[in-house]
Amino acid sequence: MADRDEGSGSLKDYRGVLAPKNAKVRMTLAGSDPHQALLREIVESGAAPLETAISPRTQQQEGQDAEIEVRLFTGSRVAGPVGTVPRGLESVVDQALSRLDMAGRKQRIPVEITAKRGVYRVDLLIGLTK
Repeated sequence: MADRDEGSGSLKDYRGVLAPKNAKVRMTLAGSDPHQALLREIVESGAAPLETAISPRTQQQEGQDAEIEVRLFTGSRVAGPVGTVPRGLESVVDQALSRLDMAGRKQRIPVEITAKRGVYRVDLLIGLTK
């Protein structure tokens, strides 16, 4: 398979305390290959809006640099897991969840599932957490 499942994103898309530069900033999850059947099911169900269901990391998890597993809230239920935050970008997600909490919003990052060459990928719409 030519498509790699490492996820993508860049710290260049953020400024200050890891706030996205604009509303178009996205992050593609890593580790979605094993979850293709679930992602197909979610897409075919037409569930919307899709948002993350991520528990904030504990200090112990941060200290161990543990992966952040991502589940999806599909409007009626929590599904998942569907992938992990790419290595090195965990703090971006932690800050986005914190920003949402401080703004009095639900700690859910909007999500879009895309298909390319028959492979589903999960994009976190981080720019919408600004």
